[in-house]
Amino acid sequence: MGVESKIEQRKGLAGQEDFSPERISALSLQLKDKMKDATYEIEKINHKSHILGLNAKVVSARAGEAGKPFSIVASEMMILSQGIDELIKRLESETSNDFDEIAEINEFIATSFRGTRLSDIALTNIDLIDRNLYERSCDVRWWATDSSLVQALTENTPDAYEFAASRMKAILDSYTVYFDLVLCSVSGSVVANGNREKYNSVGENVSCTEWFRSAMECESGDDYEWETVHRSSLVNGELVLVYSTAVRENGKSNGQIIGVLGVIFRYESLAQTIVKNVPLSKEEKDKSRICIVDDKGLILADSDNRCLTDTIDFKEKDELFKNQKGFIIDNYDNAKCCIAHALAPGYETYSTNWHSLIIQRL
Repeated sequence: MGVESKIEQRKGLAGQEDFSPERISALSLQLKDKMKDATYEIEKINHKSHILGLNAKVVSARAGEAGKPFSIVASEMMILSQGIDELIKRLESETSNDFDEIAEINEFIATSFRGTRLSDIALTNIDLIDRNLYERSCDVRWWATDSSLVQALTENTPDAYEFAASRMKAILDSYTVYFDLVLCSVSGSVVANGNREKYNSVGENVSCTEWFRSAMECESGDDYEWETVHRSSLVNGELVLVYSTAVRENGKSNGQIIGVLGVIFRYESLAQTIVKNVPLSKEEKDKSRICIVDDKGLILADSDNRCLTDTIDFKEKDELFKNQKGFIIDNYDNAKCCIAHALAPGYETYSTNWHSLIIQRL
């Protein structure tokens, strides 16, 4: 299944708009406004009753002895009006406190809802990456046993190198997620590559790279290594991951190391597709930053397009990163934000151990 199809599957996470924090807040505000309107209408009616009682008192006083019964009714109206006025004040005071508590509860519910939802999406992001990259670790171990690669590093002839290059090209034609495949001698010299039309890497020495050095230390053909996100001179400075393993004599798992195979993965097309296509509304995206970072906060994928050039840091970062999944409310970039986090869960035997973040301004 392609990355785009997997992204489509997770869009159900966004289908919770009927119970969104914004809707909860709007409903409580509507209720508060209706209570205010009702109280105001009662106050208006009571004010008229109060004026009417005063006028009745004046009229009854002018009527003398004949107006005394009417004066009693007017006094009762005034007492009733005063009682209603006190009731309104008490109601306003109590409902004001109630609505303050409702506002606090609403903020708690809205924040919890938002944080849980965003951390779920953050987990989906990093899970998609881990699952996809697990396949890369399988590819490199499989292809390192290909007879053409073993033969090329055994015979060390131009014809054998040519055949290995043609074989790697055939692989690349089917696996478009790679920039190139490079076959190296034990000294680190590239002796053949699959995408010769675009990358002229034959003759380059990669012995100083992390992916080559670690591959030479693999204990068996079941092992592999990988170098984290970086820009590779082998593919004109593109953003890549390189998976590597040793090529062994006769293609056997315990054979002597005769060279190294490196597979150069198109990392940016995977990671940036994922962070750019999170299931958030346009309004939410406009106030959110979605990224993948390492333990130090170095950005490895970013909706703001600042891969390897920026770091994410905030007061509670180390504490948040200890948890598999969660969120906090903290200040980031001079704004109060909900910072949702998920640690790479891993897939099968593979895990990047990276952190997925969604930082949303409140």
